[in-house]
Amino acid sequence: MRFSGKTVVITGAGSGIGEEAARLFATEGATVYASDIDEANGRRVADGSANDTGGSIRFKRCDVCSPAEIKALMDHAAGETGGIDVLFNNAGAPGERPPIHEIEPDEWDRTMDLLLRSVAMCIRYAAPHMMGRPGASIVNVSSVAAVGPGYSPTAYAVAKAGVLHLTKMAAADLAQFNIRVNAIQPGFINTNIFTRNLAVTDDQKELAKGMIAQMSSNAQPVKRGGQSRDIAEACAYLASDAAGFVTGTSLLVDGGLTLGPRYSWDPDEPGVYAPLEALEEEARQAQAE
Repeated sequence: MRFSGKTVVITGAGSGIGEEAARLFATEGATVYASDIDEANGRRVADGSANDTGGSIRFKRCDVCSPAEIKALMDHAAGETGGIDVLFNNAGAPGERPPIHEIEPDEWDRTMDLLLRSVAMCIRYAAPHMMGRPGASIVNVSSVAAVGPGYSPTAYAVAKAGVLHLTKMAAADLAQFNIRVNAIQPGFINTNIFTRNLAVTDDQKELAKGMIAQMSSNAQPVKRGGQSRDIAEACAYLASDAAGFVTGTSLLVDGGLTLGPRYSWDPDEPGVYAPLEALEEEARQAQAE
């Protein structure tokens, strides 16, 4: 019951990580404002969410690309409960896919609006309702894509790197109000984000998700695909009093994906010294003969 009596606002709560986080916070006693542009799924998440812990999920539609709708969401949550204790900036999508030498200005701007400006504006309009609330905490979703190339399209990676720096700047700006700000960097999490924009059938999307899960489990030390619950649990930790001494940092939740090349953690994978080791083995055999 870490969040009994707390007010939690979650963006992108209609599915995946946001849905799992909404259910987790409500189970631990929070009044959760689950927002999403997808009204049908947002209402599905909220329906029947009341439980014997006193927690509940309330749906409020919000397009995070609209500052006016963001402000309305924060004002609504605070108006009904008296303030906001936790903000989880989770809404996102893969963004536009072209490389830097092909992407158009409007494609770039759409990706930055959704993945970076939205986080800034959610913080902007939630923070006034969090001042003076004991244990107030903001958690932003960045990505392993923020650490370098190879994990995502260019615009997405740049936006998520921006979220990391925004997290530090916001933590510094809001420290005077005792509001902590941290980020999570998920690895490959098995949600709809990878298949949402594919022009294929639902069955094909499920097949693609399975292929992605298998690929990711083979690409990292932890031998399973990442799940929404993994990120929800990380968010709950950062938002809780257990992380009361943690601010301005990020938590990698990636199954070890960013540890290094496969040979650094897989003893069966030849490493950079494999040719030298082969030569040494040849020399040992020659001497033995």
